[in-house]
Amino acid sequence: MREPVKRAKPIYVEVQDYLLDLINGPDYGPGDRIPSERVLAETLRINRMTVRKAIDKLVERNVLERNGTSGTRVPLVQVTRPIEVSSSLGITRIIRNSGGSPGNKLLHFGEEAATESIARRLDLAVGADLIMFRRLRTVNDEPFCIETSYLPALRFAGLVAEDLVAGQSLYALLKARYGVEASARDREIGVGTATDMEARLLSLKPGSPTLVLRLVARDGSGAPIEYMKSVNHPHHVVFRNSTPTPQD
Repeated sequence: MREPVKRAKPIYVEVQDYLLDLINGPDYGPGDRIPSERVLAETLRINRMTVRKAIDKLVERNVLERNGTSGTRVPLVQVTRPIEVSSSLGITRIIRNSGGSPGNKLLHFGEEAATESIARRLDLAVGADLIMFRRLRTVNDEPFCIETSYLPALRFAGLVAEDLVAGQSLYALLKARYGVEASARDREIGVGTATDMEARLLSLKPGSPTLVLRLVARDGSGAPIEYMKSVNHPHHVVFRNSTPTPQD
């Protein structure tokens, strides 16, 4: 008697993948409702309990949210980041001012040699020693971006992981310990593609679009002190001009 063929994935996981493709596509944005359980069950030709299990799992991961009696939707944007260079630092303050609870987790801390691209941004020689660390930022315990920072190791000797592991502000630390007050001068915003690591941390499907911020922070004399790349969840973050538009 032949053994039954085993499915590569449980059916509810396949439904999750279908839903992730759906909401990460061009037709859905923050606040949009997804099709009902009944419609999904009919479209996919499976029972509603399987659809409900898949949706439950995505709700647990904060990828979807149930909105009372009006169905299930893509969560609304939770973090509004200013476009202006002068306002680009201090994401913790931005979240608190909007009523959210900020948090961050140190994922990695170490030393690296400057690549050509990073060396150019920091006005260093290729191969110069860098301090590199990566943090996962959250709002109300929900991940919304991954920030990777590079600093000249020679200038900030003595900076260690313990300085940042409890979520301390980097810029407050640089000011207190090194007498360096940071300001943002160079800023780029674009669209990226989530790597496997980024997708896992942000509850996205690998290859999903992301919002990418690249920023160079400088000291009072204009010397670059940090290059930072921030990979943002496209449904939880929006970049917006906060400068009032002149009235006609």
